[in-house]
Amino acid sequence: MEDWKSKLAALGGTLPQGDADTAPESAPAAPDIQKEPLHIIMERKGRAGKTATIIEGFTCDDTEVAEVARKLRAHLGTGGSSRGGEILLQGDRREGAAAMLRSLGYRVKPC
Repeated sequence: MEDWKSKLAALGGTLPQGDADTAPESAPAAPDIQKEPLHIIMERKGRAGKTATIIEGFTCDDTEVAEVARKLRAHLGTGGSSRGGEILLQGDRREGAAAMLRSLGYRVKPC
């Protein structure tokens, strides 16, 4: 029984050798998480008595805030939005939002 390497050698072919100079691709670096803590507040004012959780204090760009808002809404199973560097979640979601933000690497001011 012949080995595939010996069959290839009999055909005159060679195996490609990897470059020793190239380093393997490293995993993408984690995004820089901001140093300032986020503030999570509950508010009813101006919402017809309905409760809303507001997360403010983001220093990153709006696209990153929108991505964090998407993850929070999916994890907490609630509606909400993001604009102007803050996230609004429907209902009193302070504790769940704080836990999720901590797991994402953000510092959160105690609720």
